[in-house]
Amino acid sequence: MSSGTVTADQARTLIGERFSGSTVEGTTALTVTVTPDAWLPFATFAKETLGCRFFSFLSANDWKDEGLEVVAKVDNTDTNLAILVKSRLGAGVTTCASLVPVYRGANWMERECYDMFGIRFEGHPDLRRILLQDDWVGHPLLKSYSVDTPYPPYR
Repeated sequence: MSSGTVTADQARTLIGERFSGSTVEGTTALTVTVTPDAWLPFATFAKETLGCRFFSFLSANDWKDEGLEVVAKVDNTDTNLAILVKSRLGAGVTTCASLVPVYRGANWMERECYDMFGIRFEGHPDLRRILLQDDWVGHPLLKSYSVDTPYPPYR
Protein backbone atom coordinates (compact mmCIF):
# COMPACT_ATOMS: atom_id res chain seq x y z
CA MET A 1 0.00 0.00 0.00
CA SER A 2 1.46 3.35 -0.97
CA SER A 3 1.18 6.33 1.35
CA GLY A 4 -1.01 8.09 -1.20
CA THR A 5 -3.73 5.46 -0.88
CA VAL A 6 -4.03 5.06 2.90
CA THR A 7 -7.64 5.23 4.08
CA ALA A 8 -8.79 6.23 7.56
CA ASP A 9 -9.44 2.59 8.50
CA GLN A 10 -5.99 1.53 7.31
CA ALA A 11 -4.43 4.51 9.10
CA ARG A 12 -6.18 3.51 12.33
CA THR A 13 -4.67 -0.01 12.06
CA LEU A 14 -1.18 1.26 11.17
CA ILE A 15 -1.21 3.78 14.03
CA GLY A 16 -2.29 1.10 16.50
CA GLU A 17 0.51 -1.21 15.36
CA ARG A 18 3.25 1.44 15.46
CA PHE A 19 2.11 3.56 18.46
CA SER A 20 0.62 1.11 20.93
CA GLY A 21 0.26 3.69 23.71
CA SER A 22 -1.78 6.08 21.56
CA THR A 23 -5.53 6.51 21.37
CA VAL A 24 -7.31 6.93 18.05
CA GLU A 25 -10.82 8.38 17.79
CA GLY A 26 -13.04 9.25 14.85
CA THR A 27 -13.98 7.60 11.59
CA THR A 28 -12.99 9.79 8.64
CA ALA A 29 -11.09 12.50 10.50
CA LEU A 30 -8.90 10.87 13.14
CA THR A 31 -7.88 12.35 16.47
CA VAL A 32 -4.72 10.69 17.74
CA THR A 33 -3.33 11.26 21.22
CA VAL A 34 0.34 10.37 21.68
CA THR A 35 2.85 10.72 24.49
CA PRO A 36 5.28 13.64 24.30
CA ASP A 37 8.17 11.34 23.38
CA ALA A 38 6.12 10.05 20.41
CA TRP A 39 5.25 13.58 19.15
CA LEU A 40 8.06 13.87 16.58
CA PRO A 41 8.14 10.16 15.61
CA PHE A 42 4.37 10.28 14.99
CA ALA A 43 4.72 13.36 12.76
CA THR A 44 7.39 11.55 10.73
CA PHE A 45 5.18 8.45 10.52
CA ALA A 46 2.15 10.52 9.48
CA LYS A 47 4.08 12.14 6.66
CA GLU A 48 6.07 9.17 5.38
CA THR A 49 3.70 6.25 6.00
CA LEU A 50 0.24 7.81 5.99
CA GLY A 51 0.98 10.36 3.27
CA CYS A 52 -0.01 13.37 5.38
CA ARG A 53 2.20 15.87 3.59
CA PHE A 54 0.02 18.94 4.22
CA PHE A 55 0.67 20.62 7.57
CA SER A 56 -2.46 22.57 8.49
CA PHE A 57 -1.89 24.10 11.94
CA LEU A 58 -0.33 23.84 15.37
CA SER A 59 -1.52 25.33 18.63
CA ALA A 60 -1.85 24.50 22.32
CA ASN A 61 -4.34 24.28 25.17
CA ASP A 62 -3.69 25.19 28.78
CA TRP A 63 -5.46 22.71 31.06
CA LYS A 64 -4.27 24.56 34.19
CA ASP A 65 -3.13 22.05 36.82
CA GLU A 66 -3.00 19.24 34.26
CA GLY A 67 -0.51 21.12 32.08
CA LEU A 68 -0.21 22.13 28.47
CA GLU A 69 -1.35 20.15 25.46
CA VAL A 70 0.11 20.63 21.98
CA VAL A 71 -2.23 20.08 19.01
CA ALA A 72 -1.39 19.81 15.30
CA LYS A 73 -3.38 18.89 12.20
CA VAL A 74 -1.94 17.16 9.15
CA ASP A 75 -3.70 15.93 6.03
CA ASN A 76 -3.33 13.49 3.16
CA THR A 77 -5.04 15.52 0.45
CA ASP A 78 -5.03 12.56 -1.99
CA THR A 79 -7.26 10.39 0.23
CA ASN A 80 -8.93 13.13 2.33
CA LEU A 81 -7.36 11.65 5.47
CA ALA A 82 -7.24 14.27 8.24
CA ILE A 83 -5.34 13.66 11.46
CA LEU A 84 -5.52 15.86 14.53
CA VAL A 85 -2.61 14.82 16.76
CA LYS A 86 -2.48 15.85 20.42
CA SER A 87 0.06 15.40 23.18
CA ARG A 88 -0.38 16.37 26.83
CA LEU A 89 2.97 17.64 28.11
CA GLY A 90 2.09 17.29 31.79
CA ALA A 91 1.98 19.61 34.76
CA GLY A 92 4.88 22.07 34.80
CA VAL A 93 6.36 20.80 31.50
CA THR A 94 6.93 23.46 28.86
CA THR A 95 9.13 21.65 26.33
CA CYS A 96 8.19 19.65 23.26
CA ALA A 97 10.04 18.39 20.20
CA SER A 98 9.86 20.69 17.18
CA LEU A 99 8.05 19.45 14.07
CA VAL A 100 10.03 21.80 11.82
CA PRO A 101 12.46 19.02 10.77
CA VAL A 102 9.44 17.13 9.36
CA TYR A 103 7.09 19.98 8.37
CA ARG A 104 8.69 23.31 7.49
CA GLY A 105 5.26 24.90 7.81
CA ALA A 106 5.41 24.35 11.58
CA ASN A 107 8.08 27.05 11.93
CA TRP A 108 6.02 30.18 12.51
CA MET A 109 3.22 28.30 14.28
CA GLU A 110 5.68 26.93 16.84
CA ARG A 111 7.06 30.44 17.30
CA GLU A 112 3.52 31.73 17.92
CA CYS A 113 2.86 28.87 20.36
CA TYR A 114 6.08 29.76 22.19
CA ASP A 115 5.10 33.43 22.24
CA MET A 116 1.57 32.84 23.55
CA PHE A 117 1.99 29.71 25.74
CA GLY A 118 5.72 29.58 26.53
CA ILE A 119 6.27 26.14 25.01
CA ARG A 120 9.92 25.67 24.07
CA PHE A 121 10.14 23.55 20.92
CA GLU A 122 13.42 21.64 21.14
CA GLY A 123 15.23 21.55 17.81
CA HIS A 124 13.45 24.61 16.41
CA PRO A 125 15.85 26.57 14.16
CA ASP A 126 14.87 30.07 15.37
CA LEU A 127 12.62 29.97 18.43
CA ARG A 128 11.86 33.57 19.38
CA ARG A 129 8.82 35.75 19.77
CA ILE A 130 6.84 36.39 16.61
CA LEU A 131 3.79 38.43 17.72
CA LEU A 132 4.92 40.30 20.82
CA GLN A 133 7.95 42.47 21.37
CA ASP A 134 11.11 40.71 22.52
CA ASP A 135 10.99 42.19 26.02
CA TRP A 136 7.34 41.23 26.67
CA VAL A 137 6.86 39.68 30.12
CA GLY A 138 5.01 36.35 30.21
CA HIS A 139 2.86 34.38 27.80
CA PRO A 140 -0.67 35.82 27.43
CA LEU A 141 -2.61 32.63 26.61
CA LEU A 142 -1.56 30.83 29.78
CA LYS A 143 -4.38 30.71 32.28
CA SER A 144 -1.90 31.82 34.94
CA TYR A 145 -1.16 35.03 33.01
CA SER A 146 -2.49 38.08 34.77
CA VAL A 147 -3.94 40.92 32.75
CA ASP A 148 -2.43 43.15 35.42
CA THR A 149 1.07 42.00 34.45
CA PRO A 150 3.07 45.11 33.59
CA TYR A 151 4.40 45.13 30.09
CA PRO A 152 6.78 47.45 28.35
CA PRO A 153 5.25 50.15 26.15
CA TYR A 154 5.40 49.73 22.41
CA ARG A 155 8.34 51.39 20.79
